[in-house]
Amino acid sequence: MLIMKNDDADNRVGISVSKKVGNSVVRHRVTRIIREIMRLHWGEIRKGYDIVIIARESARDSDYYCLESALLHLLKLHHLVKDY
Repeated sequence: MLIMKNDDADNRVGISVSKKVGNSVVRHRVTRIIREIMRLHWGEIRKGYDIVIIARESARDSDYYCLESALLHLLKLHHLVKDY
């Protein structure tokens, strides 16, 4: 995950899934899962950042909950999750 502060009031998210992850069906499945995770947790993420998520080969065999846990962990490491 790459993070960069931007001057906007909103976040922008980019998802990169290499051909090393698998064929197009697998890559699109991983992309859809990551997009859905970000959509569901969008309100918990601090505003004003560009976020690039790079899927690794291990994402091919991971299920939704494993990917969700990994993404939330990375967001917390970068201090992007709002404190309530």
